[in-house]
Amino acid sequence: MKKIKCPRSIVAILVLLFAVSVSNCSVNWRTNRATHSHKAKKLPPGQAKKLHGDKSAKRYAPGHNK
Repeated sequence: MKKIKCPRSIVAILVLLFAVSVSNCSVNWRTNRATHSHKAKKLPPGQAKKLHGDKSAKRYAPGHNK
């Protein structure tokens, strides 16, 4: 069996390329629960009125704006 001799510079370049390729495979984990707005329920008109300080909930009730 023949042994292949590699110069140190080629080995260093290969290790560097491997390190760069592995570092690009990162996964971002989000820990903020507020980003999951698709699961959040819509506020009732009365609660939205209270949050905004309005006297009437008419603006927040879809279909009842006439």
